[in-house]
Amino acid sequence: MNRKAFRKASTGSGPSSEHLTNGYRRTRSDHAQETAEDYVELIDDLIRKTGEARASDIARRLGVTHVTVSKTLSRLKREGLITSEPYRSIFLTPKGKRLADKSRKRHQLVVDFLLALGVPRADAETDAEGIEHHISLKTLQAMKRFINKPR
Repeated sequence: MNRKAFRKASTGSGPSSEHLTNGYRRTRSDHAQETAEDYVELIDDLIRKTGEARASDIARRLGVTHVTVSKTLSRLKREGLITSEPYRSIFLTPKGKRLADKSRKRHQLVVDFLLALGVPRADAETDAEGIEHHISLKTLQAMKRFINKPR
Protein backbone atom coordinates (compact mmCIF):
# COMPACT_ATOMS: atom_id res chain seq x y z
CA MET A 1 0.00 0.00 0.00
CA ASN A 2 1.43 3.39 -0.89
CA ARG A 3 1.58 6.26 1.63
CA LYS A 4 -1.44 8.08 0.22
CA ALA A 5 -3.63 4.97 0.42
CA PHE A 6 -2.33 4.22 3.91
CA ARG A 7 -3.14 7.75 5.07
CA LYS A 8 -6.64 7.53 3.63
CA ALA A 9 -7.21 4.16 5.27
CA SER A 10 -5.89 5.31 8.63
CA THR A 11 -7.79 8.64 8.65
CA GLY A 12 -11.08 7.16 7.60
CA SER A 13 -11.28 9.11 4.33
CA GLY A 14 -10.45 6.06 2.22
CA PRO A 15 -11.64 2.51 2.06
CA SER A 16 -12.43 0.77 5.34
CA SER A 17 -9.99 -1.72 6.80
CA GLU A 18 -12.56 -4.45 6.13
CA HIS A 19 -12.68 -3.40 2.47
CA LEU A 20 -8.88 -3.51 2.27
CA THR A 21 -8.75 -6.90 3.99
CA ASN A 22 -11.30 -8.30 1.55
CA GLY A 23 -9.28 -6.83 -1.31
CA TYR A 24 -6.10 -8.52 -0.09
CA ARG A 25 -7.94 -11.84 0.29
CA ARG A 26 -9.31 -11.58 -3.22
CA THR A 27 -5.87 -10.76 -4.62
CA ARG A 28 -4.32 -13.82 -2.92
CA SER A 29 -7.17 -15.99 -4.15
CA ASP A 30 -6.86 -14.57 -7.68
CA HIS A 31 -3.13 -15.33 -7.71
CA ALA A 32 -3.71 -18.92 -6.58
CA GLN A 33 -6.36 -19.34 -9.29
CA GLU A 34 -4.02 -17.73 -11.85
CA THR A 35 -1.31 -20.26 -11.02
CA ALA A 36 -3.75 -23.16 -11.29
CA GLU A 37 -5.00 -21.91 -14.65
CA ASP A 38 -1.49 -21.41 -16.01
CA TYR A 39 -0.44 -24.89 -14.93
CA VAL A 40 -3.47 -26.77 -16.28
CA GLU A 41 -3.30 -24.87 -19.56
CA LEU A 42 0.41 -25.66 -19.89
CA ILE A 43 -0.13 -29.33 -18.96
CA ASP A 44 -2.85 -29.54 -21.62
CA ASP A 45 -0.56 -27.88 -24.20
CA LEU A 46 2.31 -30.26 -23.40
CA ILE A 47 0.07 -33.31 -23.69
CA ARG A 48 -1.29 -32.06 -27.03
CA LYS A 49 2.17 -31.31 -28.44
CA THR A 50 4.34 -34.08 -27.00
CA GLY A 51 1.91 -36.66 -25.69
CA GLU A 52 2.89 -36.13 -22.07
CA ALA A 53 3.50 -33.51 -19.41
CA ARG A 54 6.38 -33.86 -16.98
CA ALA A 55 7.37 -31.69 -14.03
CA SER A 56 10.75 -30.92 -15.60
CA ASP A 57 9.04 -29.64 -18.78
CA ILE A 58 6.72 -27.44 -16.73
CA ALA A 59 9.63 -26.02 -14.72
CA ARG A 60 11.58 -25.26 -17.89
CA ARG A 61 8.62 -23.62 -19.66
CA LEU A 62 7.63 -21.49 -16.66
CA GLY A 63 11.18 -20.66 -15.62
CA VAL A 64 10.70 -21.91 -12.07
CA THR A 65 12.41 -24.55 -9.97
CA HIS A 66 11.42 -28.20 -9.84
CA VAL A 67 10.57 -27.69 -6.15
CA THR A 68 8.11 -24.92 -7.03
CA VAL A 69 6.48 -27.14 -9.64
CA SER A 70 6.27 -30.07 -7.21
CA LYS A 71 4.55 -27.93 -4.56
CA THR A 72 2.09 -26.52 -7.06
CA LEU A 73 1.35 -29.94 -8.54
CA SER A 74 0.62 -31.24 -5.04
CA ARG A 75 -1.90 -28.43 -4.56
CA LEU A 76 -3.48 -29.08 -7.97
CA LYS A 77 -3.78 -32.77 -7.08
CA ARG A 78 -5.52 -31.90 -3.78
CA GLU A 79 -7.90 -29.64 -5.73
CA GLY A 80 -8.75 -32.50 -8.09
CA LEU A 81 -7.30 -30.86 -11.20
CA ILE A 82 -4.53 -33.36 -11.99
CA THR A 83 -3.40 -36.91 -11.37
CA SER A 84 0.20 -38.04 -11.28
CA GLU A 85 2.53 -40.66 -9.90
CA PRO A 86 6.17 -40.17 -8.87
CA TYR A 87 8.47 -40.16 -11.92
CA ARG A 88 5.49 -40.45 -14.27
CA SER A 89 3.57 -38.11 -16.55
CA ILE A 90 0.98 -35.67 -15.27
CA PHE A 91 -2.62 -35.91 -16.45
CA LEU A 92 -5.58 -33.57 -16.22
CA THR A 93 -8.74 -34.76 -14.55
CA PRO A 94 -12.01 -33.84 -16.27
CA LYS A 95 -12.21 -30.87 -13.86
CA GLY A 96 -8.66 -29.84 -14.83
CA LYS A 97 -9.46 -30.18 -18.53
CA ARG A 98 -12.53 -27.95 -18.14
CA LEU A 99 -10.42 -25.31 -16.37
CA ALA A 100 -7.74 -25.49 -19.08
CA ASP A 101 -10.37 -25.08 -21.82
CA LYS A 102 -12.03 -22.17 -20.01
CA SER A 103 -8.68 -20.46 -19.48
CA ARG A 104 -7.65 -20.95 -23.11
CA LYS A 105 -10.96 -19.48 -24.38
CA ARG A 106 -10.67 -16.49 -22.05
CA HIS A 107 -7.08 -15.91 -23.18
CA GLN A 108 -8.10 -16.04 -26.85
CA LEU A 109 -10.97 -13.62 -26.27
CA VAL A 110 -8.61 -11.08 -24.66
CA VAL A 111 -6.09 -11.54 -27.51
CA ASP A 112 -8.83 -11.06 -30.12
CA PHE A 113 -10.05 -7.93 -28.34
CA LEU A 114 -6.56 -6.43 -28.20
CA LEU A 115 -6.01 -7.27 -31.88
CA ALA A 116 -9.32 -5.55 -32.73
CA LEU A 117 -7.95 -2.45 -31.01
CA GLY A 118 -4.89 -2.57 -33.27
CA VAL A 119 -2.39 -3.96 -30.77
CA PRO A 120 0.39 -5.93 -32.53
CA ARG A 121 -0.02 -9.72 -32.12
CA ALA A 122 3.16 -10.26 -30.05
CA ASP A 123 2.11 -7.54 -27.60
CA ALA A 124 -1.49 -8.78 -27.53
CA GLU A 125 -0.35 -12.30 -26.62
CA THR A 126 1.96 -11.04 -23.87
CA ASP A 127 -0.55 -8.56 -22.45
CA ALA A 128 -3.40 -11.09 -22.55
CA GLU A 129 -1.42 -13.43 -20.30
CA GLY A 130 -1.61 -10.89 -17.50
CA ILE A 131 -5.06 -9.47 -18.20
CA GLU A 132 -6.91 -12.76 -18.62
CA HIS A 133 -6.60 -13.72 -14.96
CA HIS A 134 -7.75 -10.43 -13.48
CA ILE A 135 -10.76 -9.52 -15.55
CA SER A 136 -14.40 -9.71 -14.60
CA LEU A 137 -17.01 -11.71 -16.44
CA LYS A 138 -18.86 -8.49 -17.30
CA THR A 139 -15.75 -7.04 -18.91
CA LEU A 140 -15.16 -10.25 -20.87
CA GLN A 141 -18.75 -10.13 -22.10
CA ALA A 142 -18.27 -6.49 -23.16
CA MET A 143 -15.10 -7.46 -25.05
CA LYS A 144 -16.99 -10.23 -26.82
CA ARG A 145 -19.78 -7.82 -27.83
CA PHE A 146 -17.18 -5.34 -29.11
CA ILE A 147 -15.43 -7.99 -31.20
CA ASN A 148 -18.70 -9.31 -32.64
CA LYS A 149 -20.12 -5.85 -33.41
CA PRO A 150 -20.14 -5.05 -37.14
CA ARG A 151 -17.73 -2.25 -37.91
